[in-house]
Amino acid sequence: MLIKGFEADPLVAGESLLARSGFWSNHLLMMCSDGGCAERPVPEWFGDDGADTDALSEALFDPEHWPVFRVPTETGPGAVVIYRNLDGDYGIDYFLTHPGRNDVQQIASWDGDFRGNGLTWRELVRIADTPSSGIEGVQGAEARLLLVLPLLADPDVPEEAPARLTSALVMVGAPHDTASHTAEHLLAHLTRRSLHDPTWESPLSGGCFPRPQG
Repeated sequence: MLIKGFEADPLVAGESLLARSGFWSNHLLMMCSDGGCAERPVPEWFGDDGADTDALSEALFDPEHWPVFRVPTETGPGAVVIYRNLDGDYGIDYFLTHPGRNDVQQIASWDGDFRGNGLTWRELVRIADTPSSGIEGVQGAEARLLLVLPLLADPDVPEEAPARLTSALVMVGAPHDTASHTAEHLLAHLTRRSLHDPTWESPLSGGCFPRPQG
């Protein structure tokens, strides 16, 4: 797999990992690893157990294979998530893509904490709900939303957000009786994070796609 700027890196398609037990606990619990959560999150929130999570982390964070998760859209910006598995320097990079263009624009990364610019809830939902069937990548709206959820940087999510997120979690295996609690927990953490920067605005504000730097 080739992505501009990563030609020398061992990128591999990661979409097949979504169906494996332990993926969502690895991908989403990391958002709360900065000590900002009042309640300690556990893999069971996503229908996983510790063994599932540990086993899947070996595949996700393998320095010889960097999983890439593509979230293409029919129109407007899509997203690419890359697990950047440098030996001793692991992280997750988030990029925007655009139909008809080969370049990607990095907008955020996770290296123990979140850095960069996120998106609004409605922008994430648009990405989730407009898959491009003609391009390889994740097609299911629920998985698409959860893949880009760490990009949420919106202090004022709409009223329907908890129900939409709860439904997505259930569809990927979270227990029905605790999924709403998990959704509320994730949203509370993400919206609290976005309040720390009062000057924040989405890189897509005004409908513009960010141009590459350099």
